[in-house]
Amino acid sequence: MSPTETLKLKFECETGNYHTFCPISCVAWLYQKISDSFFLVIGTKTCGYFLQNALGVMIFAEPRYAMAELEEGDISAQLHDFDELKRLCFQIHQDRNPSVIVWIGTCTTEIIKMDLEGMAPKIEQMIGCPIIVARANGLDYAFTQGEDTVLAAMAHRCPEWQAPHEAFGHQREQENHPNLVLFGSLPNTVAEQLTRELASQGIHVSGWLPESRYEELPQLGPGVFVCGVNPFLSRTATTLMRRRKCQLIGAPFPIGPDGTRAWIEKICQVFNIQPHLENLDQREKSIWESLEPYISLIKGRSVFFMGDNLLEISLARFLVRCGMIVYEIGIPYMDKRFQASELSLLEKTCKQMNVSMPLIVEKPDNYNQVQRIRALQPDLVITGLAHSNPLEARGITTKWSVEFTFAQIHGFTNARDILELVTRPLRRNNHLKDLGWSELVSQTK
Repeated sequence: MSPTETLKLKFECETGNYHTFCPISCVAWLYQKISDSFFLVIGTKTCGYFLQNALGVMIFAEPRYAMAELEEGDISAQLHDFDELKRLCFQIHQDRNPSVIVWIGTCTTEIIKMDLEGMAPKIEQMIGCPIIVARANGLDYAFTQGEDTVLAAMAHRCPEWQAPHEAFGHQREQENHPNLVLFGSLPNTVAEQLTRELASQGIHVSGWLPESRYEELPQLGPGVFVCGVNPFLSRTATTLMRRRKCQLIGAPFPIGPDGTRAWIEKICQVFNIQPHLENLDQREKSIWESLEPYISLIKGRSVFFMGDNLLEISLARFLVRCGMIVYEIGIPYMDKRFQASELSLLEKTCKQMNVSMPLIVEKPDNYNQVQRIRALQPDLVITGLAHSNPLEARGITTKWSVEFTFAQIHGFTNARDILELVTRPLRRNNHLKDLGWSELVSQTK
């Protein structure tokens, strides 16, 4: 391979199946984030079983989500689904009194062509409660795109941005930049951390999509700048630009100290604000120093991403910066426009760390990936639940990629949580080796 070829990212596209969770799993974190919401999943018993297994059965707490199970009569169009959905929504409104009801469509509603968008406005008018339709079905590329679908639908309900009155002129002078709305569902503590990081640079965050309450959704419109915090929100970004006429800030994602700093600097650059480099330098340096015990464990080790949740590029970039060698980044779907800044930072990081560029494989074929894993023998494979145990049985150390979705990985302070997850199987192997178990395991294979 020539030197020029190693200086650029390499992309391939295979024709593999999508081995991922169902996107209706987004209910798990969204119903907790939006505290005054209620999620109604409209699907078959299979969807209900999945939700029970994925979210757990809550006996003592009443969760703010439910299943509207489609029976054979519904699927064969023998029953009038409008009346049943109206009854359920009336009951939800009476018992729980949410500020918004979110209908989550599934594969079945897509296949039998249920007119959810046609029914929702009529029932909404009857019960006096907003109903948002989000088709977060299993036809998506990755399960995290369920959140993308919900936020894209919710963007249509955000109030129209209005220029501030003269009475609030002093507030605008203090901000000294256009309105900024951040989009992506993060725990409130993490969202507050990122808001404070920007505030320390003189940037005021006007709101988040979603907010912790539906009634507090941010104003959107021409003149409002938006910036994402997760790489799987390309549909939301498109909706914000095309439908709400917002201006998108294309920045790397705030995952890891390097990504968080680049994210802050990009927003400052767009607003023509000179970032406080001394503060940023000191902030980033202190975080890297605190991560040193973890970095010493993974420096020089190799990692292989099979692809599952669309966080792969950001995580790979951070791990390269930590000194790991990334053989391959499998990803179910790649929006190169939305991830352009992240890809650029990955390329820059590889050059900075003087390592070869990883191969990026979109829609990977898992059979081919297993052959490559056998040939490369990476120290760690980050993979979905379906392939973890079979790989472990063949002596390959794995980590569940779904854990990175539910962990707090954004911002400076949460970089530790990423490395805690990455190093856990490696530390486990070291402990087993110290106990003499690794030889016993290898003899039984």
